[in-house]
Amino acid sequence: MQENEGSDMSEINSAVQPRQNNRINVNFARIMLLLCAAIWGGSYVSSKYALEVFPPQWLMGVRMLGACIIMGAVFFKTIRKNFTKKLIIPSLLTGVTYYASLVTQTEGLRWIDPGRSAFLTAAYCVIAPFSAWMIIRKKPTLLGIIAALTCVVGVGFVALKPGLLVLTLSHGDVLTLICAAVFAFNLTYLAYYSRQYNPVALTFGQFSVSGVLFLCGAAISEPLPNFNAEDNWITFTNMFYLIVIVTVVAQIIQNYTLIYLSTANASVIMCTECLFTLLFSSILYNERVTSVAFIGFALIFAAILLASLAEHIELIKIKNKQKISETESKVASAAASTI
Repeated sequence: MQENEGSDMSEINSAVQPRQNNRINVNFARIMLLLCAAIWGGSYVSSKYALEVFPPQWLMGVRMLGACIIMGAVFFKTIRKNFTKKLIIPSLLTGVTYYASLVTQTEGLRWIDPGRSAFLTAAYCVIAPFSAWMIIRKKPTLLGIIAALTCVVGVGFVALKPGLLVLTLSHGDVLTLICAAVFAFNLTYLAYYSRQYNPVALTFGQFSVSGVLFLCGAAISEPLPNFNAEDNWITFTNMFYLIVIVTVVAQIIQNYTLIYLSTANASVIMCTECLFTLLFSSILYNERVTSVAFIGFALIFAAILLASLAEHIELIKIKNKQKISETESKVASAAASTI
């Protein structure tokens, strides 16, 4: 979930039509979005090291507070104009679900490796159609159901204990899967409300609510961050990367790329985040993946691609229906004019 701001903004912009005015812009957008995926992939390893200093809720509270300060400075006029009383309920719904997803993910990351966390978290892509079914009554497609089953099998392989035919999900695995489920609901709420309200103001509201919840939870249940003077520069570097690069820079880049790319096209590129996470974790964190877990990761990745394909096919069907409707309307108008 890159921590997952990037994935949030993908849903925010899901209603935006791609402006494919020339091939250079489209290809450049793809390269920049791939860069975003790499940035998000690195955030798991960075968070893993940051957790050595910050307890989970303190870490996320500082991240959200930092994001709010930067957003407030950059988008002050937009937020002031669009953040009205009507945004209170949407901000609460998105903020609470965002808090729940990130607190379970960050807590789970304390117990499992970054690459494993990234692939299990990515299951939200497959769960999202079912959360949309529950909230906005949009039934999942057959391909979406197949993707879900593929994802379940993939999680089964990840949970399979090496050398034994026994499924063993650790405490961290369970928390991360809960994160994926809750985050799917967060994205559904975010996509639904972003079509009614300004997305920048809505995102600011979400970050504000989740940030307050994180800081309150940290103050009640967690010790203060354990700063070590010798490691201050490492801590500062990690937090700068998480707040500025991951939350702000990658988000702005993504907003630009989604002007030129369809959501289905963008989602396929964005799901490479988990591959980058595994790569960086292997290099920087010495994560080792068993052959059985690797098969599970491959199945989860295949499920994500199937879910993206299902979305793409659904969009094509909608466009075809619109074209047929427009054609029938023109024919009817022409017939009426000849009478």
